[in-house]
Amino acid sequence: MSILPVLAAGSLRRVWQPLMAQFERETGLLTETRFGPAGLLRARIEAGEPCSLFASANMAHPQTLLEQEKALSVQRFAGNTLCLTAASQCVDEQSTWLTLLSNPALRIGTSTPGSDPAGDYTWQFFANFEAEFGIALRPRARQLVGGPDSQVVPDGKLAAQWLITSGQADLMIGYRSYAEALAFQRELRVFEIPALYNIQADYGLALCDARAEPLRAFLTSGAARQLLLQYGFVA
Repeated sequence: MSILPVLAAGSLRRVWQPLMAQFERETGLLTETRFGPAGLLRARIEAGEPCSLFASANMAHPQTLLEQEKALSVQRFAGNTLCLTAASQCVDEQSTWLTLLSNPALRIGTSTPGSDPAGDYTWQFFANFEAEFGIALRPRARQLVGGPDSQVVPDGKLAAQWLITSGQADLMIGYRSYAEALAFQRELRVFEIPALYNIQADYGLALCDARAEPLRAFLTSGAARQLLLQYGFVA
């Protein structure tokens, strides 16, 4: 039996194993997934890497593949938002997401715009924040993960956890789908960003091979949606 090669955004890694396990039980089809920043994965598909289905953390990369006739169809299948993670020693009883981001002494870690949609969403959030509050965040931001030359996050670690506990950043802007897992780390505090100021991340599928149509159908099904919700994604 052939195996469907899948490329998926790194932020899907935690939920992907249960998703694929359920898909394979229901269909008998097998998958093999490689993870990475969605922008870099798109470049690999453009360069000819075999891919039956591409799961991106934005809609732009799948749409680009469709326009290049490297995808048969594109569809949104999940959503996400942003949250703020802080080193516990930077937090006191009065701390909020706003006071922490407004503190010029705190270094902000981010993913890399262009290569990783998380970086693009973060820069969009920064622009809105600066326009609303008149406080510049982009000059304090350090693009630490998600780029072609970025350090690799150690196995078993979440990016925010590793960057903060290793002293590379005091704060990290990342996806809210990680919030529950990060909240278990005693050295970290996770802060919600109010919806008024938050960014909606739309995840898209690019069907690149008709043989992966059952997988596309599964990922847009109610069963998959329930798993995504359990792992902190939004409908």
